[in-house]
Amino acid sequence: MRWRWILFGAFVVVPIVEIALLVAFSRAVGIWWTIGLVIVTAFVGSWLVSRQGRDTIRAVRLEFQQGSFPAASLAHGAMIVIAGAFLLTPGLLTDAAGFLLLIPAVREAIRRWYVARAANRWTIVP
Repeated sequence: MRWRWILFGAFVVVPIVEIALLVAFSRAVGIWWTIGLVIVTAFVGSWLVSRQGRDTIRAVRLEFQQGSFPAASLAHGAMIVIAGAFLLTPGLLTDAAGFLLLIPAVREAIRRWYVARAANRWTIVP
């Protein structure tokens, strides 16, 4: 039941909020500034996702070569992919979320929070 509401929010509420924000922003600053912002965020976002993605792939390969499992690097890589999906979706809210996920300290904080949450929910057997 809980996932149904999460998906409802993702597919119905988020696009409505995004459209409302884009309309309000374009009324405040003009349509051309809004279009420019969308283009700039697409360019900067794609460049950052590509760069950080390559760096993360290098880190994963290096950790595998050193004989350790790259759990943290894989988690960062997954969050970079999610950031790319957010940046692919046009809108101010999703762009903000995407850019936040491209900040390594934010990703690490999310990873640590999730690991702590998972440790309290499941028993990890070595």
